Amino acid sequence: MQKVLVFGTFDIIHPGHLNFFNQARKHGKLTVIVSRDKTVKQVKGKNPLHNEKKRQEKLKSLHVAEHILLGSLKDKYAIIKKIKPDIICLGYDQEHFIDKLKEKIKEFSLNTKIIRLKPYKEKKYKSSKLK
Repeated sequence: MQKVLVFGTFDIIHPGHLNFFNQARKHGKLTVIVSRDKTVKQVKGKNPLHNEKKRQEKLKSLHVAEHILLGSLKDKYAIIKKIKPDIICLGYDQEHFIDKLKEKIKEFSLNTKIIRLKPYKEKKYKSSKLK
């Protein structure tokens, strides 16, 4: 079974997220990386509504993946080197930390495939709209 990796904030879990996880799981055994609070603040300019532990625990309670881990505070790409995923699934609108993704995969001597997943009712289920 292939190892699949996704990452994100996952602050307010909605049907779009659940569809995202379901799409990713079709590709193999899923690991979800939850963004750290400091990273969310850096990227979005504001703190998440729920802290990193609560976001991680919520995902664990929903059984959306085999592994749900917190991201690194230092090197955002270190987890890729550690897990060595066969596939990284990106959300249809995911933009952060993907600019160097192909470069890092090559640097780590991995053959990881990057797949952009399809949106699910993006006009209705988008975290920024739900907040």
